[in-house]
Amino acid sequence: MKFDERRTGARHIGRTIRHFRSIDSTNAYAASLADDPSQHGTVIIADEQLAGRGQYGRRWQAPAGTSVLLSVALFPPEHLRRPVPLTAWATVAVAETVLQATAWQAAIKWPNDVLLLGRKISGILIEQGKAVVLGIGLNVGQTADEFDRAGLPHAGSLESVTGLWFETEAICEMLLMQLDEGYGKLAGGDIDDLAATWQWRLGLLGEHVVAEDGDGRTYRGILKEANFDALVIEQAGSPTRLAPELVRSLTLQ
Repeated sequence: MKFDERRTGARHIGRTIRHFRSIDSTNAYAASLADDPSQHGTVIIADEQLAGRGQYGRRWQAPAGTSVLLSVALFPPEHLRRPVPLTAWATVAVAETVLQATAWQAAIKWPNDVLLLGRKISGILIEQGKAVVLGIGLNVGQTADEFDRAGLPHAGSLESVTGLWFETEAICEMLLMQLDEGYGKLAGGDIDDLAATWQWRLGLLGEHVVAEDGDGRTYRGILKEANFDALVIEQAGSPTRLAPELVRSLTLQ
């Protein structure tokens, strides 16, 4: 497979960038780097994915050039090898990129989606192995008609939601800068700002919610705490503490 490679001045994420015109899956390629820790922070970008994957094995498809499609090979310290803080880091980076580009606030939908005016514009996929692979898809230039024809009534892009035109490459560069800055804080042990921003963008603290775990059990009540270590849901005055990694969905009741 042919790609263009460039080096940047990034500290952590994107020091090396490999850009493919077309590839089966950026996540699969990033995973192929798992035997080489020197590839930490290497970013794989594609104009088009032929077999992109989303959460729970769902397909991720986008017309060539209309989305930011990237994956990052990571070799984080052990305390960061957890999907919740890594997903929070990625979703917050996407949301901050949207704010920078559009001046519009995006929301995070548990656990790994980013919404703009209720439309899903981005999805995150974390895969664990010898390396941690972070995959991000961010819709930029698709039109509302394209989503309708694809049978995706709840999906959106920066263009379809805002009515403005954006250059995909410029959005990608913004996102890489957000990821690099955020990872630097994480690696340095500064997680308070990330946790606070993530919690605010979830927008569920103090609300009546319903949570579902991987076994299909549901929990209804008021969300009293939401952090990287626990979700606490108060049911009839009695708190239930859930491990975030086990919560498959968390929505307003």
